[in-house]
Amino acid sequence: MSPDLKYLLFSTILCFVQVLIAATGANQQVGLPTLAGNRENLPEYPGWAGRARRAHLNMIENLVLFAALVLIAAAAGKANATTAMGAMIFFWARLAYAVIYVAGIPWLRTLAWFVSVIGMAMIAWVLLQAL
Repeated sequence: MSPDLKYLLFSTILCFVQVLIAATGANQQVGLPTLAGNRENLPEYPGWAGRARRAHLNMIENLVLFAALVLIAAAAGKANATTAMGAMIFFWARLAYAVIYVAGIPWLRTLAWFVSVIGMAMIAWVLLQAL
């Protein structure tokens, strides 16, 4: 498995762990009977539970883009040291982002997000050069 695909796997696992953490927070806020229902009129979750949910949703948004870039690089045979570095940067920045967001550290969270975008940009740059 290429490094790019390995970090795509790790990022997918991270997203799964984030949904479990967000579900735990939601369960603590409103309880399992409410979550097992139709989820109509759910309140916003305060504190770490809300931050965990928002961090997970942000991961989903970014994972779609990251996965597309990694899979295009793999399919086109353009994966190289730069795309591997971009994938590694993405994963570690997203892991930091998740921890920082749940901890409630706003500016550092934004920095971690920006670093993950740099990782994606590195992969995109390699693909654009191949056009």
